[in-house]
Amino acid sequence: MNWLVVVAGVAVAVTFAPYLAFGVVYALKRPSGSPAAKEPAEPNVSIVLPTYNESGIVEKKLDDVMALDYPMEKVELVVVDSSDDETREIVREYFADREHPELNLIEEDERRGLAPALNDAYAAAKYEMVVKTDCDSLLPEDVLREAAANLADPEVAAVTGTNVEVLGGSDVETGYRGVQSHIQTLESHLDSTFIFHGPFSAFENDAITPIDPNSLADDTELALRIRRRGADHRVVFDPAVQYMEASHSAFRKRRTQKDRRGMGLIRLLAQHRDALGGYGNYGRVVLPFNWWFMVVSPWLVMLDVVLVAAAVGVAVQPLAGVGVLAALGAFVLLGSRELLGPLSPLYSLFDTQVSLFRASIELLRGKGDGTWEVDEELREAFDN
Repeated sequence: MNWLVVVAGVAVAVTFAPYLAFGVVYALKRPSGSPAAKEPAEPNVSIVLPTYNESGIVEKKLDDVMALDYPMEKVELVVVDSSDDETREIVREYFADREHPELNLIEEDERRGLAPALNDAYAAAKYEMVVKTDCDSLLPEDVLREAAANLADPEVAAVTGTNVEVLGGSDVETGYRGVQSHIQTLESHLDSTFIFHGPFSAFENDAITPIDPNSLADDTELALRIRRRGADHRVVFDPAVQYMEASHSAFRKRRTQKDRRGMGLIRLLAQHRDALGGYGNYGRVVLPFNWWFMVVSPWLVMLDVVLVAAAVGVAVQPLAGVGVLAALGAFVLLGSRELLGPLSPLYSLFDTQVSLFRASIELLRGKGDGTWEVDEELREAFDN
């Protein structure tokens, strides 16, 4: 047997062995729902809403908050705004004749980035449950009650949820979110999940700690820091905690969005590499799996593509190797155009590995800062 075929086979086996192990654990454990001992609860809530030039959508978001099934006299809204448009004026006018919820508008004259803005907002939040949500997301009526029920468990200090509808209509993104939900459910039942989601996450106020001002993964970083406080600070995923988030359907726009998210998560894992091996199954299983998926596997997948094509070309004939690359190219082309139907989740995983590979290269080049850009296409998807 040609040595190149052996090398390619070994490389592919090594790449996918952790995923096979994950699948076996999932099949054995069959996790579902939240791992928390949920109890009905109605704590006072501080809702944190960061804004930057959201004048076209902020009123719709405020309507969304007001429609929540929760006593508004027990809610404060902490808006931290660094806009140079009319966003803060719209917020003030919206609450001018409303007694509840109480508005705390933090006006920042200098745009410093999302993480510093969130640090200010979290420090100003006065109630025991703190919720972070984004302006271009929508929430179901029961989301605060579902989150509060999770935080009623004394071992749970933070909870995030799942995107039940991708505003903007990306089948690829929808497919990936479905796979991600299964991963996060298992992680939470093993101990805690790694990724937290900006459209909706909830935290115990006394567990919150400042995050890196240059963070590109602010919600996940806060959850990670909370979990590092001890075994009674689990950070979990509950599929009953739901939201809707705008996402790109256009390939290039989606790529930019995913690359940036990947950069933030990879950098966060590197910054907290000392957590590997500690903190129960979080450091022994969850973090190593995410290291493999986000840091190691993308490089191996790219290597696998080259090795498999070369091995087929040597073992069969050169044109066969070219055919492998052509088939992969067709798969990517069809996937990027949302034409793979039921195969979209498979493409979404490959697409994510490509984004993580690109993100790794950008980080090695020293790219990435803590500011976020206004995207008019996402605003339109949210507003429709």
